Amino acid sequence: MNSPTTVLYLLPASFLVVFHSESKEKVLNQSQGKDITVRIYQDLDVAFSEKTKTMLSQKQAEEAIVSNYSETDQHEGKEEEKEENLSLFSVKSVLWHGGSVWDAWFSCASNQVAQVLLTLPYSFSQLGILSGVLLQIFYGILGSWTAYLISVLYIEYRSRKEKENVNFKNHVIQWFEVLDGLLGPYWKALGLAFNCTFLLFGSVIQLIACASNIYYINDHLDKRTWTYIFGACCATTVFIPSFHNYRIWSFLGLGMTTYTAWYLAIGALVHGQVEGVKHSAPTKLVLYFTGATNILYTFGGHAVTVEIMHAMWKPQKFKYIYLLATLYVFTLTIPSATAVYWAFGDQLLNHSNAFSLLPKNGFRDAAVILMLIHQFITFGFACTPLYFVWEKVIGMHDTKSICLRALARLPVVIPIWFLAIIFPFFGPINSAVGALLVSFTVYIIPSLAHMLTYRKATARQNAAEKPPFFMPSWTAMFVINAFVVVWVLVVGFGFGGWASMTNFVKQVDTFGLFAKCYQCKPAGPPAAAAPPAPHP
Repeated sequence: MNSPTTVLYLLPASFLVVFHSESKEKVLNQSQGKDITVRIYQDLDVAFSEKTKTMLSQKQAEEAIVSNYSETDQHEGKEEEKEENLSLFSVKSVLWHGGSVWDAWFSCASNQVAQVLLTLPYSFSQLGILSGVLLQIFYGILGSWTAYLISVLYIEYRSRKEKENVNFKNHVIQWFEVLDGLLGPYWKALGLAFNCTFLLFGSVIQLIACASNIYYINDHLDKRTWTYIFGACCATTVFIPSFHNYRIWSFLGLGMTTYTAWYLAIGALVHGQVEGVKHSAPTKLVLYFTGATNILYTFGGHAVTVEIMHAMWKPQKFKYIYLLATLYVFTLTIPSATAVYWAFGDQLLNHSNAFSLLPKNGFRDAAVILMLIHQFITFGFACTPLYFVWEKVIGMHDTKSICLRALARLPVVIPIWFLAIIFPFFGPINSAVGALLVSFTVYIIPSLAHMLTYRKATARQNAAEKPPFFMPSWTAMFVINAFVVVWVLVVGFGFGGWASMTNFVKQVDTFGLFAKCYQCKPAGPPAAAAPPAPHP
């Protein structure tokens, strides 16, 4: 059966054939001697027939090429969509099967803020309010742009592969595979190294944050002991198969960070400014670039963009989702960081976790607990791509058994656990990871990859995704990509790397590796023994 589009293609030819047939009959009836006219119409008949066949074959070829991507994509999500429509309110549909645009938006927004929400006031104490706000907006836009580039490259890679009849039904596409398919094995190795290392330390940061936060509720155990405990808890994420299955967790995670952000803002305003508060930032270049790099890290959380896209039923709709998620995140990060810095000022230089300065009460305890749950979710977000890589290495990626896959994934958690115990520096480690890893993984590599993929005119003509409506020029896109590469390489990796590593080394010198309780209050002196009772 021809598609509606094919029928539309054939309508003009059909009308002409009918018209010409009627005309032919009239001519034959009027005069049988007009053989020339009859032969002309017979020739037209053959021509129309050949034209129709040609149009059919061309249209079928176009459909085979253009629709192959969408058909395969629809095939992968067909069962999920049917199940969602047939059992809209079933537990399995609501909690387990995600793949809509809203699921992707919740995943991006939830994954973007996480524990960094608690360190942004610390960054403001290094930058000052004006620089802090402007850099958030700047890096938010920059991050949204590179997330858009990643989504375009994913669609380009997938469309090319599916023209070759490659089926991704039981395979999760990852960023390093996109680079491999578009640019070759050297780019694959580069993407794999940076992406996996960033996700590894991203998971480490979540584990450190768990121990740091729970300490403000229960300080009977030191932070290192809490790291042991939460390492075991976070290891349970091995049972979550893919990003399809984070539907309810993404929704809850964003709700938790929203509560925490507004608790920080309102709690700081209600608390008021501490006595003798000072707002001296910026004072030192080292501190300034350390804070700037932490903000670069904040809006560079799209190392899992490809996996989130692959979990969507229609990945083509992802292009502007990250930008919309970033706009919502601005409503959380800017008010909370500004209010906490206004209230506590330079005290934040020695308190990288905002919870440490706010008074202990029920609202703070609720925020701590919600952030703990959210950090568990974010740990899963950061670790799941690592699970996929490990499964592919050991040949378990196609295994359908959840228990077997969970068992195979466990070795990934062990080095994360170990690194969280070695480097428990909550706050400074964010900036170091941002400068050395996020700068390349999230900003530089996607920009370079986009320029190299579309460097030839033929590649631009056959691109699966054309330039966006607000920038219909390939030249303008190349200029912006070049600016991103130069800016992040010089400011983010260069100055940011110098400042972050200087601060990181200072923390190691001050607290040492395997610090038992990083930035904990010193224990008070033991109570003096009561004097002996006088003898009567």
